[in-house]
Amino acid sequence: MTLTTDRVAGGALVLLSLVVLWESRRLPLGSLRNPGPAYMPVVLAVVLLGFGALLVALAGKAPALSSVGWTEWRHAVAIFVVCAFAALALERLGFRATIALSLAFLLRGVERKGSVFTAVLAIAFAVATFFLFDTLLRVPLPRGPFGL
Repeated sequence: MTLTTDRVAGGALVLLSLVVLWESRRLPLGSLRNPGPAYMPVVLAVVLLGFGALLVALAGKAPALSSVGWTEWRHAVAIFVVCAFAALALERLGFRATIALSLAFLLRGVERKGSVFTAVLAIAFAVATFFLFDTLLRVPLPRGPFGL
């Protein structure tokens, strides 16, 4: 059995589903009539496990993993760094500032968009998503040191 891109992706899905199942063991599962907090994650993880296993078993015609070049690795590293920044800065800077800075970096630094476009889109997206989640959906989001 050769190591193909589909087999690696299927294996990653199987691994992810097993992690979700392992972490869900601490929560009550409930029943179909009265589901507990682990019910939906467990159902989705079982479905994902099945599809991942099928992908591993039936993925013979995909290209070999060794034949795939990865020319976009810099973008992946930049996205990972922005995710780490957002995780560390969210409580300290607040939702709007963190999202605006993260998106501005990705647009200007990674995608090389113009300054005006970057500023307008980053600020508008941060404000709009904050309004949607915090105001309309009433999901409490971090406000940061200045209440922003």
